[in-house]
Amino acid sequence: MIRSRRDGSHNPHERGSPFDIDSSTDALTSMNRRHLLQAAAGLGALSMPGVRLFAAGADRPRFLLVFLRGGYDATHLLVPIGSSFYYEQRPRIAIARPGDAADTALPVNADWGLHPALRQSLYPLMRAGQVRFIPFAGTDDLSRSHFETQDSIELGQPLGGSRDLNSGFLNRLAAELDAQQALSFTDQLPVAFRGSARIANAALRDSARPAVDAKNRALISGMYQGRALEKNVEEGLALREELARDLAPSKLKAEMDAAGRNAIAPKGFEAEARRIAALMRGRFSLGFIDIGGWDTHVNQGGATGALANRFEEVGRGLAAIADGLGPELWRQTTVMVISEFGRTFRENGNRGTDHGHGSVYWLLGGGLASQGGPVAGEQVALNASTLFQNRDYPVLNDYRAVLGGVWQRQFGLSREAMARVFPGATPRDLGLL
Repeated sequence: MIRSRRDGSHNPHERGSPFDIDSSTDALTSMNRRHLLQAAAGLGALSMPGVRLFAAGADRPRFLLVFLRGGYDATHLLVPIGSSFYYEQRPRIAIARPGDAADTALPVNADWGLHPALRQSLYPLMRAGQVRFIPFAGTDDLSRSHFETQDSIELGQPLGGSRDLNSGFLNRLAAELDAQQALSFTDQLPVAFRGSARIANAALRDSARPAVDAKNRALISGMYQGRALEKNVEEGLALREELARDLAPSKLKAEMDAAGRNAIAPKGFEAEARRIAALMRGRFSLGFIDIGGWDTHVNQGGATGALANRFEEVGRGLAAIADGLGPELWRQTTVMVISEFGRTFRENGNRGTDHGHGSVYWLLGGGLASQGGPVAGEQVALNASTLFQNRDYPVLNDYRAVLGGVWQRQFGLSREAMARVFPGATPRDLGLL
């Protein structure tokens, strides 16, 4: 369904109006005019004056942001196999150096290895030059609060001074491109997409259900016939019907059967990822999806266990996006995976890790630069003297500078445009594209 809030969000701040369009009810008793006005303003993905338009087709750049909420343990993903200090500090949960056994790290280069749970998904893409990892990435925000840091990152504004809490960096990017081609694959519009450009959102977990039934559609349309927001409401309802058609079960099943690369039935993120690929093949070229469950204070596991299972699920989903788009469109696509912060370098007493600072970002795409290795950005040898506050990865690659460099290359945006997207930040070209 299309909604203007994400039910069950753990963020204590309200993020949208409590309005749902749901085909499971025949009555509109739960609606009031104020809620419908708020929702109608966000339902239609409307173009803004003066934006740059990309033609439909394979030549249109595509970008997807994947946000791992909870602060994932980046040191578990991109394993510092060249650091003996790492193995000293994680005696029970460290990932073994590359070897013949299935539970050892996958070789990346002399300094880094990849978690073995990604052997069948991200590792083949990395070997094909379609994945880059950027360690020591993140924000200078030091709150170590999930909610504060997530909001801070999604706003994309300088940390000092006042901030506009209704202006997220993806919304500002959409205003520079084309808001009609942006969609948040969530059941509530996230902070990153807040702003003046009107962005639609859709929860894909149940978006294959029928759109608003004819009775409710007529009631909603009738309420606003001849009113100022009539066009917005109609466009929002039409978008919901478009999504329902594009993601009809029979069509989606045929697409997954044709892909044929996974032996088991897709579930979780993989299922949503295939729907995302279906939508980004057509109208939508700028998207956002978030995935929870990354706060691993207790029993996060090592080569196997809770975190390994999450890596496997996300890896399969990302590979499904590449597969679903196909080689031609995948060459025009980049996917950036980020999190609010990393976790402590040392394991804690509960076989887990605690809130940290620097993280590892992942960039995927079929058109990444052929030169350079799988690990990019400024790096530092890992030992006791290089940890931030004697506990965390330092942040050497600011997320705004990294994303700005990617978007300058991918979308051809000027420095003036990037200054509007990320005020106060200087884009940094890491040679990723």
